[in-house]
Amino acid sequence: MSRIKSADIKVFSDAASAFFYQTTGIRASVRTAYLLEEKETFDWNDFQSRIDLGGQYLGMVAFSAPRALLTNVLHRLGERDYSNENHNDITGEIANQMSGYVRKYFGDGMQISPPSTIKQEEIYNGADDGSHAFVIPMTWEGYEARLFVKIEKTR
Repeated sequence: MSRIKSADIKVFSDAASAFFYQTTGIRASVRTAYLLEEKETFDWNDFQSRIDLGGQYLGMVAFSAPRALLTNVLHRLGERDYSNENHNDITGEIANQMSGYVRKYFGDGMQISPPSTIKQEEIYNGADDGSHAFVIPMTWEGYEARLFVKIEKTR
């Protein structure tokens, strides 16, 4: 397996930023991605969704955001039901739109699962198997969100 390059990681942050701009007209500010150390754990927010990757790429991508950010997005979309289900749905929608954007970059060799909800008690930490996990912090309307990216090219 081979590592992906920093340009490959950037496509994930570009995809998440594009979601916010296309959906709300307000860009997300994306900060520099950092490598999650082997023993370090990823700190989840209130809601998160993940997409599993297969085919020529193995791994997963997750989007994690606080309730207030997601409520703000729902409000801007005209939604008035701020239930946990709708908050989970919007994180899934962000992950889903991100996967389509990312597939254009990586090509058809990347298989993408439908988004699934991650519970806060699910812990992901830095890779102890030689692979790499990256965290991409972002801010939208003063709220902090994060992408978790763990991906390797198999061929």
